[in-house]
This record gives sequence, C-alpha cells and structure tokens, in this order.
Amino acid sequence: MLSRLKMLTTAAVLAVSCLSAAHAADPLKAGFVYIGPTGDHGWTYSHDQGRKLLEEQSGGKVKTTFVENVPETADAERVFRDLAQKGHKVVFGTSFGYMNQMVKVAKAFPNTVFMHATGYKTAANLGVYDVRTYEGSYMLGVVAGKMSKNNKIGYVASIPIPEVIRNINAFTIGARSVNPNITTKVIWVNAWFDPGKEREAALAHISQGCDVLMQNTDSPAVVQTAQEKGVLAFGWDSDMTKFGGKAQLAASILNWGVIYEKVVADVEAGKWKAGDIWWGVKEGAVNIDYFGPAVPADVKKLAEERRDAIKAGKLHPFTGPLKDQSGKEVLAAGKSYTDPELRKINFYVEGVEGSIPK
Repeated sequence: MLSRLKMLTTAAVLAVSCLSAAHAADPLKAGFVYIGPTGDHGWTYSHDQGRKLLEEQSGGKVKTTFVENVPETADAERVFRDLAQKGHKVVFGTSFGYMNQMVKVAKAFPNTVFMHATGYKTAANLGVYDVRTYEGSYMLGVVAGKMSKNNKIGYVASIPIPEVIRNINAFTIGARSVNPNITTKVIWVNAWFDPGKEREAALAHISQGCDVLMQNTDSPAVVQTAQEKGVLAFGWDSDMTKFGGKAQLAASILNWGVIYEKVVADVEAGKWKAGDIWWGVKEGAVNIDYFGPAVPADVKKLAEERRDAIKAGKLHPFTGPLKDQSGKEVLAAGKSYTDPELRKINFYVEGVEGSIPK
C-alpha cells in the first residue's frame, strides 16, 4: 500500500513538473496593429520587418500576431480588445490615430502592456514609443540639397500633425545647410497610404519644376513617379530601389526591431514601466543607406559624416540660428530644441513654401 502510494505521489509530482515545464515554455504573445498593409513598402512594412526580427531573435520565446489595414476609428478599439482577450501580453499600436482607443482599452485590461507608436498619452500599462524619423529626413535633405539643379524640392505630405511637419522642416534644414537657395514645396494628400493621391501630388510637383521629390507617405508611388518622369527621389522608411530604380538617391531606413526587442525583454523580465522611448541614429533605429548610382562619392561621404555626427551627439538637426518661413528667428544660435518642443512643432522653417492646413 505504501509502495503504491509512493508511486502515485511520484507520478503526481512528475505530472505537475511536466505541466510546469510546458507552461514555462509557452512563448510570450505579442500583438501588432497596423494602419496599412504590410506590403506598403513604407511605414507598415518597416514595422512588420521589426516584428519579424523580434520573433526571429527570440529563439521561439516570442510568438507574434498582426492585424493590418486597421482604420483609426472605433474599429481599432475592437481589434485592441480582441488581442488582449486572446492573451497577448504586449500589444503594439503603430499609428498616431490609435491613441484614444488604446487609452480606453488599456484601462479595461490592466494586466496587458500596451505600447502606442508616436503618441503622447500614457497610463500604468500604456507606454509610447517612436523613431526619430526627423534625423533620417535631415540626412536625406543633405543629399537633396547637393543633387537638385533647379533648387526646387517637392514634398508629398500625409497628415498635418507635428510628426510630419517636423520631418518637412528637418528635410529643408538639411538641404539648405548645403544649398541655401533650396525651397521646399509641400502638397498634402491627407492620407498615410493612398498611391493614387501620392502620384498626383508627385506629378504636380514635377510640373512646377521640382527635380527632387520627397515624401512622408507610405507607398512607393512618389519614387515610382520620379523614375517614370526622369527626376530624383528617396526611399522613405525602407529601401524603394526596386520601385524607383536609378531615381532613388538614398533611403531613410527604420529599424523598429530594436525597440520591440527592448520592450518585450523588459516585459519578460518583469521590469517594464510605462514611459517614453524615442530612439534614433544613436540607438540604431534609423539610418541612411541604399545610395543610388546618381549620388557622387563626395555627397554620400558628406551624408554619412552628418549621420555619424548625429550618432556621436555632435549634431542636432534643429539647432539655431533657426528662422521660420517669415524670416523670424525662432531659435537662437547654439540652442537646440528639446524633445517636448520638437513634439509640438506647428510652423514651417525658412525655405518651406505654402501654409499648414488647419
């Protein structure tokens, strides 16, 4: 009897041990909500590359799920709730317009970590994160300033929020740092991803004499149009060479993976805290790369030197003296904008034409 009891006890211990081991081996589930399609080759594509990197680098310890083409409406709230209910320990929302929906859902699921890209509202289980895209925009601007022959750059802009205005300004500052005669013309398409509108805006810029195009939209339509019409352009958020061919001068590459790995590692270790992650060149989250054959060696070298100076903390794109488009000084010589100031930018710098939509 004692022997049988001992065998049963041993079996029970083994069963519990096996169950615990199996439970411990369960991967952490991370969910991603995308504003556009993973094949946009821009913003959403770069986030999805970061998701894949996270999963690959985890060695099976992290399992990811994504939902694409989620509009910035009440439907987004449903998607966030669904991911939380399905046991995702971390949920990433990758567009500014998800902010209020994420705040609401985070309150309902206090044991789930929510991370909102480009936002500013936080809670006990809601943090924010971003890449310093303006650093990439500045570096591309340096190349544009060197390559434009007409001194006219056409910028295809998405939504008039500080993030996009900041990138327009940084691009113009970079261009005028090497060519003070540069002017930037802006056309707003009021969409993150609309290839048709992006193409129309690019064609309008070309008709106005712009020989270099830039965009803060998510499709490769601008660089495709540049290739077709014989002008120059850039890859934005990823390499767009296969769409723009020789028209692509260079690309600003985003690496969201380094942020995703950091967040998930902190959650796994039980040391995640709600806060603000804003990484750039220094942390390996943004880079200039994929220079096209039209870019002379000295221009590539200059752009890379500017990148290295940003990485070393020796160069800040928004450093005075800086004037707005009316010629009024907004930043004194030697001063640089702080992060809170950068996040509130609502004016154009000198060299940008037009006005910001209300």
